[in-house]
Amino acid sequence: MVQTHGSSQTGAQAVSAELALGDRAASGSLTEIPILDLGDFLAGKPGAHDATAAQLRWALENIGFFYVRGHGIAESMIERIFAETRRFHGQPDDEKMKIHLNSSNRGYMPLRGHAQRHSALNKNPKPNENESFFAKREQDPNDPAVKAGKPFRGPNQWPDDLPGFRETVLDYHGTMSELAYRMLPLYARSLGLADDHFKPAFGKGGEITVRMIHYPQATEEHVRENVFGTAAHTDRNLFTILAPGDTPGLQIMMPGGQWLEAPLVPGTFVVNAGDTLRRWTNDRYLSTPHRVLNVSGRDRYSVAFFVATDFEAMIECLPTCQSAERPALYPPVLYETMFTEFVSANYANQQAGHAKIA
Repeated sequence: MVQTHGSSQTGAQAVSAELALGDRAASGSLTEIPILDLGDFLAGKPGAHDATAAQLRWALENIGFFYVRGHGIAESMIERIFAETRRFHGQPDDEKMKIHLNSSNRGYMPLRGHAQRHSALNKNPKPNENESFFAKREQDPNDPAVKAGKPFRGPNQWPDDLPGFRETVLDYHGTMSELAYRMLPLYARSLGLADDHFKPAFGKGGEITVRMIHYPQATEEHVRENVFGTAAHTDRNLFTILAPGDTPGLQIMMPGGQWLEAPLVPGTFVVNAGDTLRRWTNDRYLSTPHRVLNVSGRDRYSVAFFVATDFEAMIECLPTCQSAERPALYPPVLYETMFTEFVSANYANQQAGHAKIA
């Protein structure tokens, strides 16, 4: 049984529905976001791996988004990371700017610090109305790429006067990374691959980013001028695990082209596939456009967790996603190349020119 979640005039509540697993739905027939319960899978119950993988396959072939519950992340951990998100963004701007985004895209990005220029959905991309703090795992000083000073291998940046902030962020990063690693066999099984297929691509731990986001209230002018908290885009990574907080605003483009405001579902994360997974699966799995518009009447905070492979991973069409009738649509490419093209197109601190990949 897969649950689905959609919206109504009152904000909607979860309902149970039987979905025809494996059959791609007719375009435009879907108006709800599935809810996957990971509890039995994470507990190792018999049959749960296959059942949950089938549910994930359906969600990613048809929508590209799903909620997860039964994920095992303590509510106290989520409350702590949101408390630190509010505390960080509550600082004066001059304090936050002391750790302005470095060349490795770690640190603080101010309001209007990026725009979704990589997306064909935005004909006249405008800077986004959000501010964010970015961090990854701490770099291994013995990593040859770090020693060589290769791009995007720089250090995290931390505020000086927020005791406990660094520790909480790294604790959240480590806890969520473990969840992501435990989910990788689900993705592999859903594609008919060995459960450990994606493990080598995370040999160094992956390029996994936590982004702590503040969306101010949208003004009437923003709405009128089509200025978003985050404009329509797809993610570049493998998949994203979003803690959406207590304020709505996330909107998802459904298969029929309509925008659905993702309801808040207590106890869940929102998960979506990114361009890396779409490319790896030869467009079998969807990387679905989404955006944020905060018209709630209050500030919105969310915490995005971007799961990506090591930079050195080669993204090449998976063997179960190609055939003589459906050959590979894309040439092999390093994930580092995909990432570089993405940040160069979208982030103001990287605007030194960029080239698109095939």
